[in-house]
Amino acid sequence: MNEQPVIVIFGAAVRPDARPSQTMQRRVAAAVELGERLEGAVFVPTGGQGRHGPAESAVMAKLLRDWGIAAERILEEPTGTDTLSSARAVAAMLRGRRGPVYAVSSGYHLRRCALLLRLLGLRVAGGRAAVSGPGFSDLRWRLREVPALPYDAVLAAWHRMRGG
Repeated sequence: MNEQPVIVIFGAAVRPDARPSQTMQRRVAAAVELGERLEGAVFVPTGGQGRHGPAESAVMAKLLRDWGIAAERILEEPTGTDTLSSARAVAAMLRGRRGPVYAVSSGYHLRRCALLLRLLGLRVAGGRAAVSGPGFSDLRWRLREVPALPYDAVLAAWHRMRGG
């Protein structure tokens, strides 16, 4: 069984010109910083194609390579269309791995990401919140998490009970 630590980076928007958003860049930077402390960590960028450009996972994988992360340490998950579907796809991808899993996302979103991965059967060891941009007020995003967290948690538990 593979015991390498795994860093799951939850997706963020791709700009119309196919460049990463500032949020995505910050999430990848946080993942790289975490990876520097976890020997041999594997990176799993998540997210399918949104409104613009290529899949979020592909854009993040390129950012990781630009940071010097070897391609063989990057496992893209390009099918997720939201947090829950990304978490479910990652859980299926990592089935059988024994290493700890670390979630990386924005601070307002990190708790839900880690909880979903845990509910879907992964051994979550912690996570890392990306630094917010200057002047960013996350109140709106935190309020969005209030209904989203329990809703997704119930669905994740239901999927796991059904064997999916």
